[in-house]
Amino acid sequence: MAKRKPKTSPRKRPASKPKRPVRASAKAGKPTKAASPKAAKRTAAKPKGPRAIPEGFGTLTPHLVVEGAGEAMDFYKTAFGALELGRMPMPDGKRLMHAVMSFGNSMLFLVDVFEEMGMKGPKALGGSGVALHLYVTDVDAAFKRAVDAGCDAAMPPADMFWGDRYAKVKDPFGHEWSLATHIRDMTPEEMETATKAAFAAGKPSL
Repeated sequence: MAKRKPKTSPRKRPASKPKRPVRASAKAGKPTKAASPKAAKRTAAKPKGPRAIPEGFGTLTPHLVVEGAGEAMDFYKTAFGALELGRMPMPDGKRLMHAVMSFGNSMLFLVDVFEEMGMKGPKALGGSGVALHLYVTDVDAAFKRAVDAGCDAAMPPADMFWGDRYAKVKDPFGHEWSLATHIRDMTPEEMETATKAAFAAGKPSL
C-alpha cells in the first residue's frame, strides 16, 4: 500500500504594503490620497498672489512720451506691425495716461504729453536722445513698410561692420527707430579688425 504524502501547510502570502492614509475631499465628499511630502513642499513653495514681473514682460520696458499717443499707437501698428494691448485714457478722454503695445516678443509703454507734470515729447524738446532698436527678419522690407507708412528715411539699409544689415527712420512724432537684421556672427577679433577698418575709411553711420 502506497504511503500518502504528508500535507504541506499553505504558503503565506507576503504582507501587502500599507496604503497611504486617505482624507475626505471637501468638494466631492470622496476620500482622496494624501499629498506626498514632495508635492506638499512644491505647493507650499509656490508663491501666492500676482507675479512680480507680469506675464510677457522682460525686466526693461521702454516708456515713450508722445504728443498724440493714441495716434502714435495706430501709426506703429501700420509702420512696424505692433499690436495694441490696452490703453487707459484720462477721465475726460482727451489724453492717454497709459498704453501698452507689443513688438514681437517685446513690450512698449506710451503716455501722452503732460507738460504740467514735466512730461514732454521730442517735439517740445527739439529732438530725442533715445533711439528704439528693432530686430526684424527682413530689414529691407521693414524699412520700406515704415517709410511707406510715413516715417522719414534717415538711413537706407546697408551691411554694417558689426554684422548687421541696418537702417534708420524717424517717425512723425519725433522718435527715432533703428531697424536691423543680423547677417553675420563675428568673433571679438573680427569685430575689432572690422571696426578699425570702418573708421579708417571714414566715420561710419551708427
